[in-house]
Amino acid sequence: MTPEQTGLRIQEALDRLADDGAQETGEQLVRDLMAFYADGLARLVRALPAPELSALLDDPAVAGLLVLHDLHPEDTATRIARALASLPEPVELLGYDPGSGTVRVRRARSGCGCSEQDVEAALACHAPEVTAVVLDRAPQLLQIGTRPPAPAEAR
Repeated sequence: MTPEQTGLRIQEALDRLADDGAQETGEQLVRDLMAFYADGLARLVRALPAPELSALLDDPAVAGLLVLHDLHPEDTATRIARALASLPEPVELLGYDPGSGTVRVRRARSGCGCSEQDVEAALACHAPEVTAVVLDRAPQLLQIGTRPPAPAEAR
């Protein structure tokens, strides 16, 4: 199950609890579990040598958990770069506005490849502070060519 699917299932369960009037109890349960997991993850992060921890940061589930518990060792800019590097096609970071949570990116080459949703999914795991993605389109190249000479008319 992906981190996104897990998050949706948790939200659905909390919504059902709210419908049954047990929302406060459900939210307290989630807070207690989060605190328990954060403590265990913090111990693991401290025990791991830097190279092993760094290798784990490419895993979206691990990165998401560390960010969720404020244990990720990298700053936001580094995590954004890591997320973009994980995409199957090069994507250039044009800017990040922490105030609005908006990232501007552009495909490094034109044509098919990463969609805005692909970029959003990568950023959701590595840098959830990013709340909006603006995908700038590369300028279209104007192709100018010569036409073949017109056939001479028969006289």
